[in-house]
Amino acid sequence: MRQPIIIAVLAAALLAGGVCRAEVVVIVSARNPVKALSSEQAADLFLGVSADFPNGLHAVPIDQSEGSPVRDTFYLRSSGKAPAQMKAYWARMLFTGRGQPPVESGDSATVKRLVADNPNLVGYIDRSALDPSVRAVLTIH
Repeated sequence: MRQPIIIAVLAAALLAGGVCRAEVVVIVSARNPVKALSSEQAADLFLGVSADFPNGLHAVPIDQSEGSPVRDTFYLRSSGKAPAQMKAYWARMLFTGRGQPPVESGDSATVKRLVADNPNLVGYIDRSALDPSVRAVLTIH
């Protein structure tokens, strides 16, 4: 029982050593009316707890590729879950039929391009990739 806790603590410590230095922002299209999301709202969208933005518009979360440092940082900071914990979470959700994980779509540049083109998409990128085609609605600290 203690082994999973130890593994999670070690994974978090490793991530804190380097990956967590990236500044991650949650983004929507510049055409999306949503101006801000809370940390809880963003986590709910990416964990399949909520399917809509606060204004009622349907939201489709887009993940970066598995193993991406930005992805690992996003989930660790927004939900407190390390990569192995996220895999286990989605395995349970799939097995019980309660949800599907977000579609994986590459790196920050790819996610930004997809989100910019579709007001229903929500993603996360490294802050350095921001441009006027998307709007940061949350900075993940």
